[in-house]
Amino acid sequence: MLLDLVGVIHDGDIPITGAVTAVECLRKAGLPLRFVSNTTRSPRSAIIAQLAALGIEVTDEELLTPARAAVEWLRRHGRRPHLLVHPDLEVEFSGLDSGSGRAVVVGDAGEAFNHASLNRAFRELVAGADFVALATNRTFKDADGLLSLDAGAFVAGLEFASGRSPVVLGKPSPDFFHSALADLNCPAAEAVMVGDDAESDVAGALRAGLGAALLVRTGKYRPGDETRFDPPPTALVDDLAAATDWILEARRTETDPGDAL
Repeated sequence: MLLDLVGVIHDGDIPITGAVTAVECLRKAGLPLRFVSNTTRSPRSAIIAQLAALGIEVTDEELLTPARAAVEWLRRHGRRPHLLVHPDLEVEFSGLDSGSGRAVVVGDAGEAFNHASLNRAFRELVAGADFVALATNRTFKDADGLLSLDAGAFVAGLEFASGRSPVVLGKPSPDFFHSALADLNCPAAEAVMVGDDAESDVAGALRAGLGAALLVRTGKYRPGDETRFDPPPTALVDDLAAATDWILEARRTETDPGDAL
């Protein structure tokens, strides 16, 4: 089971109705969980603390974020980061100043997105730095309940200006989904993704070979999202509680000896 966070389990500091109980039900059913988020404004420690405050205990190995994937990528390729990320996220990249080359790392920088910061990143790219995007989400549901621009628009702008295509490390990258499943020893075809983003969470998971991907009507979901991207969701459900019911029923059907008669 792969679960998105924002828009599936919580909106800001408020848990989505039934989400905490749903996670408890999945754990009691013995389903291994990974929490996979494209959030690029908060460090992992803050995300884990936020979930704990909501009543959901998550271990470090259960949480996969684009920043974690980026740190592994930078170390593997021997690159020093030029960061265009939210100031709160910069701590995740400490200790990476000994690489032999440079890489521009772009996340949701929020108010730190401005002409000066984008131009500095652009100049690094045209000088030969690698281009790493933590995610390419178009929008996110902001604190006021409305949609706001996410990092994708700024990644696209840098790509257009520099003529360079980024390595995308968060959803919908297939490697991101596969990395979440790797230490579970779980084949992709036996995994289920639950998300509120029909493009990155759902279509991305299905293109990565996951067996099912459920789209919830909470978070950033807007009517008609289920038809806007290919492949479409395996199922459209009201929320994580309904997704949990769907998953447990599918599991029961697959394992019920009477169904083989």
